[in-house]
Amino acid sequence: MMPTTTTATSTVRDDYLVGRTQAWFAFAMTFALMLFDYIDRQVIVSLFPHIKAEWNLSDKELGALVSIISIVVAIGGIPVALLADRLSRVKSIVAMAATWSLATIFCMFAGTYSQLFVARAVVGVGETGYGSVGAALLSNLFPKRMRGTLMGALFAAGSLGSVLGVVVGGMVSSRWGWQAAFGVVGLPGLVLALLYLLVRDYKTVELAPQRNQIKPSLRGTLRHIFGSLAATPTLLWVCAAAAMQLIVVSAIWSWLPSFLNRFYGAAPAQAGKQTAMVILAGAFGCFIWGVVIDRLSLRRPRNKLPLLAALCLASLAVLMFAFNGPLVGAAQLRLIVLGGFFMTCTVGVVPGLAMDVIHPGVRSTGAAVLSLFQNLFGLAVGPFLLGALSDWWGLREALAVVPLFSILAACFFIKAARSYERDAARVMAVKLDAAESATSLAAA
Repeated sequence: MMPTTTTATSTVRDDYLVGRTQAWFAFAMTFALMLFDYIDRQVIVSLFPHIKAEWNLSDKELGALVSIISIVVAIGGIPVALLADRLSRVKSIVAMAATWSLATIFCMFAGTYSQLFVARAVVGVGETGYGSVGAALLSNLFPKRMRGTLMGALFAAGSLGSVLGVVVGGMVSSRWGWQAAFGVVGLPGLVLALLYLLVRDYKTVELAPQRNQIKPSLRGTLRHIFGSLAATPTLLWVCAAAAMQLIVVSAIWSWLPSFLNRFYGAAPAQAGKQTAMVILAGAFGCFIWGVVIDRLSLRRPRNKLPLLAALCLASLAVLMFAFNGPLVGAAQLRLIVLGGFFMTCTVGVVPGLAMDVIHPGVRSTGAAVLSLFQNLFGLAVGPFLLGALSDWWGLREALAVVPLFSILAACFFIKAARSYERDAARVMAVKLDAAESATSLAAA
């Protein structure tokens, strides 16, 4: 059956696509998956001192264990999202969640650096299918007016998961060894993957109103899809800005435990708890800035972009003073916590911004483009770059330099503001319909 669209003069339906209860169930399940994904992803950073001592690794090699996940997610995100946009978002999320959970469990059996590196890469394979696809799914199940707040709350799960990963990793490794930490955090994801089959999807929407506008070939379809995304400059500038800010976030989150261990003699468990304060501040900031920016831009959504630019510069000022200034000990940690609150300002807002300018028929794919930028040029760069700079200059000096990437983020957000209203107007007239849940289809 052909998809239903409206004319450009129609208004956008601003209600829950599948009902309030089912929409919030989908949010809760996606939130839980993201929580445990980031627990699995970040548990390793509190294990760095143990792994470094056991295998005599450099900081660059340790950073690569974090960066490899982001690289794989960046490479695999778009193919998985293309399939999800054409087939089923829910089934894609289920399959990938099971994959990264099993790969995390396998990490506990790694006996060499190479084996652990490969296992971490497979964790990345699993993570390709739920982040961008889940954001696209939720953005269409909920009213548009809630996107900033909703995405802020969703991606706060990443910060909370990072907190739990660092804390649990430090506690488990101190009692049962660093390998056991992977087994403890990997099992819950398998249960959540099965429960996700109860989530409702939305019906796939064609990118063009008439199928004969697209060449009946895979190459023609892909060309049309990516041509549509490439013709959306706001998306590209927002992707670049988000990546620059995430270099700062990922670098500090990954290396702060080692900084506290080396400069203040904190044991891994204690360093993990102190780092958790910074990440928890980031989770709070992720949600708060989503709400604040939604409120301040209610009358004119374009205002989200200069507000994000200002917040990026605020994070730069705080973090530069924290690592370059005279403060030490508890005073320095408090300032880093404040910087953590500001530096995650983009995490929740950016996915909603991207959804504002992407056609619903390719929102999973568009979100995967955002994920590619964030992972390949942001999350993958931060830990590895800071590890390399630490090998060359020292860890404290490296932490002092990395916040400068926030300047680029601010510039790119200002650039995106110039085209936002034009790009958003193109996709405001498309209507969506709900699909049956995967379990309902199986029963039929």
